[in-house]
Amino acid sequence: MRIALALALLAAPALANEEIADQYPGSLLYSKPVEFIPGVWSAIGATAPPTYENAGHNNNLSFIVTGAGVVVINSGAAHQLARALHDEIRKVTNQPVIAVFNENGQGHAALGNSYWAAQGVPIIAHEDAARELEHSGGQILSGMMRYNRDRGEGTEITLPTETFAETYILEKGDFRIEARYLGPAHSPGDIVIWLPEQSLVISGDMAFHERLLPIFEHTITADWLDTWDRAFEPLGATYVIPGHGHPTNMAQVRRYTRDYLEFLRGQIGAHIDAGGGLAEAYYVDQSPFAHLDTFEELATKNAGRVYEQMEWE
Repeated sequence: MRIALALALLAAPALANEEIADQYPGSLLYSKPVEFIPGVWSAIGATAPPTYENAGHNNNLSFIVTGAGVVVINSGAAHQLARALHDEIRKVTNQPVIAVFNENGQGHAALGNSYWAAQGVPIIAHEDAARELEHSGGQILSGMMRYNRDRGEGTEITLPTETFAETYILEKGDFRIEARYLGPAHSPGDIVIWLPEQSLVISGDMAFHERLLPIFEHTITADWLDTWDRAFEPLGATYVIPGHGHPTNMAQVRRYTRDYLEFLRGQIGAHIDAGGGLAEAYYVDQSPFAHLDTFEELATKNAGRVYEQMEWE
């Protein structure tokens, strides 16, 4: 039954819609965790910007029930959101949470660290993600409190307790869990969680689905494409739980991540070759991706940032 569910999601993922404010009113979580394959669960976040209504749960919060403890991927955007996830974990299993991974140093991956630290759980991240949180944590926390208000109460900047440079491996119960830094991608210290025996990758912000990816000032798109081709795609994952959007397969996240980056760089490159400037670059044609959630919020910003990168390449 569970494998059938996974295959059904691969074939026709459940509809995600940024117009839906909250799919799980009984919890601060945007949606109730679902078991994708045996032992691997994910609470799928809103395909929308963070808001009070979704409590900042606009990414995927996953956990693995190993048989010898629970491993959580992403601590959540706030102390109370992390507690809501823990409440759901307790409904699934009486195994204790034994580790939390931060997929990067962004708020929705790491601001819930304060909750997990209070439970005595080790928090693990790439060294670059830890530096990002240490350097920009105050600003990240302030931004979260502006939209989350009372739902952000109790949140404090809490750094990971353990960091690594390339690979961090946990062998617990029925799972070999490999946290891997593959190279520069969306944010400093982006990691993926690779389950080789299940052929499943929890990709973090390496891969997006159902919503347009954002390109930040520190997002070097050429490097992201290189990391994808050199290290992410060769994993050969059958199943992908992306950073944003429902679980799917490699073809879908390639379409909405790698192919989008390549397409936008091609549009901007042609614009530059034609002598175009920044003001016009914001409006290059991105219509093949206009059906994705957050397109209206992000498309023009993405184009401007890619132009600023490519004019100096």
